[in-house]
Amino acid sequence: MTEPVIYWTRRDFRLSDNPALVAACESGAPVIPVFVHDETIDALGAAPKWRLGLGAEAFGARLEEVGSRLVFRRGEALEVLRALVAETGARAVHWNRLYDPVSRKRDEAVKAALKAEGVTVVSHAGHLVHEPWTVETGTGGFYKVYTPFWKAVRGREVAEPLAVPKLQVPEVWPASEDVAAWGMGRAMDRGAAVVRPHCVIGEAGAQGRLGAFIAHRIGDYGEARDRLDVDGTSGLSENLTHGEISARVCWHAGMRAMAEGKAGAETFLKELIWRDFAYHLMHHTPHIVARNWREDWEAFPWNTDADHPHVQAWMRGRTGMAIVDAAMREMYVTGRMHNRARMLVASYLTKHLMTHWKIGMDWFADCLVDWDPASNAMGWQWSAGSGPDATPYFRVFNPETQAEKFDPLGRYRRAYVAELSGRPPETALAYFEAVPRSWEMHPGQPYPARPVVDAAEGRKRALAAYENRGF
Repeated sequence: MTEPVIYWTRRDFRLSDNPALVAACESGAPVIPVFVHDETIDALGAAPKWRLGLGAEAFGARLEEVGSRLVFRRGEALEVLRALVAETGARAVHWNRLYDPVSRKRDEAVKAALKAEGVTVVSHAGHLVHEPWTVETGTGGFYKVYTPFWKAVRGREVAEPLAVPKLQVPEVWPASEDVAAWGMGRAMDRGAAVVRPHCVIGEAGAQGRLGAFIAHRIGDYGEARDRLDVDGTSGLSENLTHGEISARVCWHAGMRAMAEGKAGAETFLKELIWRDFAYHLMHHTPHIVARNWREDWEAFPWNTDADHPHVQAWMRGRTGMAIVDAAMREMYVTGRMHNRARMLVASYLTKHLMTHWKIGMDWFADCLVDWDPASNAMGWQWSAGSGPDATPYFRVFNPETQAEKFDPLGRYRRAYVAELSGRPPETALAYFEAVPRSWEMHPGQPYPARPVVDAAEGRKRALAAYENRGF
């Protein structure tokens, strides 16, 4: 009997352009795909864990369509893989790389241990357009500013996406656990039913989402992506996070659109490279995910009390600043938040409310279905002013003028803040069904008469704090 090969899937729930899966299949041996619910998954927030489980289940169903299956196991990753090697006689394991510090530490330990036991272990590049260490400055260092990073890679050749491989299956499958029994959505509670219709899960859905964007919206993307009141973005962050489509597939689609003269194509490509840039920074400076990238900001007197009334008002979408509240409520209803809105709520928390960016970052890590460790960390530190290539610390977004510019008729605000309308839409009412019962929120509550911190007051206070920051 031919010794099988194990393919360990993590955030690469697709058959197309999947380097690890292709390499496993090219061996000519039976391939056993496995998903391991280990300690890194235990540590995920409510929404990311739930969405990861949905993605894994969808990938399992896709594998069954082509005559294969996905083996689900729970436990410490090394021990699970060791057990599968012993059970199946497999002598090789393939996976696509992850780059956050926790995953890197785990993967290095797994690779070293299995290799020491005579198992061939190969990791592959499958999550980004460019591997983080392959982009260097002229002096051999890493980039700390996006624009030079973009210029360094925009003309690089990017390999064509890989075709769907033909999977050989083993004569006997190892036992699989019941993924539903793991309760990966338990912490979502009633919010799962609200968010689920807004998710596009699986490879086919991701490809359809990309196709519709390229066909109908990429031309206006350069301007429309900042508008809160129109559907002007690709929506692909959810699918890229879970590898339901590859960044390389998206890159080539954008390149074709640019060749066809579609105006927004280059901006779309730049956004894909922003994602690469976030991973480039996380690889070279892994502390970005846990503490201030600019170390002198450790001395800044941010509020660090997540239970402060102003922070709680921000979390609950009850600041009285309608554009901020709409954005927070969009997250609870859809599981995602418009990128322009993310900048606004981050600026309001870190500057108007003088609250540490990590409180916001951790909250997003609990609530977003498209949570990404690199992009989330870089985005929050960009907004706070403590990160690489950050917005100047003295730049304070005015939520009111931002609302006038990017939601001029108030459609976005009314779509998510029920108290602003006599006949609120379903999206606005769904907020009350999604949030924790302990918040005791209901549509009859009056909206705050004034913001907890208004635009002018917050700006003045933030600038005073910056002027006296002592570094």
